[in-house]
Amino acid sequence: MRVLLFLAFLVVPVLEIWVLIQVGSVIGGWTTVALLIADSLLGAWLVRREGRRAWRALQEALQSGRMPDRELADGGLILVGGALLLTPGFLTDIAGFACVLPFTRPLMRRLGAWFFDRRVRRLAASSPYAGMFADPFQGRAEPDGQVVHGEVIRDDQDTPITGQVIPRDPNR
Repeated sequence: MRVLLFLAFLVVPVLEIWVLIQVGSVIGGWTTVALLIADSLLGAWLVRREGRRAWRALQEALQSGRMPDRELADGGLILVGGALLLTPGFLTDIAGFACVLPFTRPLMRRLGAWFFDRRVRRLAASSPYAGMFADPFQGRAEPDGQVVHGEVIRDDQDTPITGQVIPRDPNR
């Protein structure tokens, strides 16, 4: 993972500079700068608009009492997309628009969920505590019936309630 991050921080700026040079050689330097400024302004406006919508949806989900998982993911994607849109470069702008635009955000949400699910499973498998919380029933639907003698004492009553747990018949 560290190697991938190192390569990303090394390769992405080099690619961005290369794309800027290529676009600048085709449409001109000042036009490229104007396009980058316009792109950033459009991105800032879009992040502000979609951020308000995501905030409103988050508040509605919380007020209705349901878990706001989709709304929180959308808010995170808008935050990441806004950071990418404010970074100068066309490649980061493409990725930023993919995170911010409402019709591409569900695809990015699924991609992020797939990535994090894969990452969590890999970390859990490599954990030294992986087998520590094994299923005590070992795949059975219910535990074996054992007789446990005991006495239950209630605070609201003076007399104890006595009883025993009767084992289940395995032939049933």
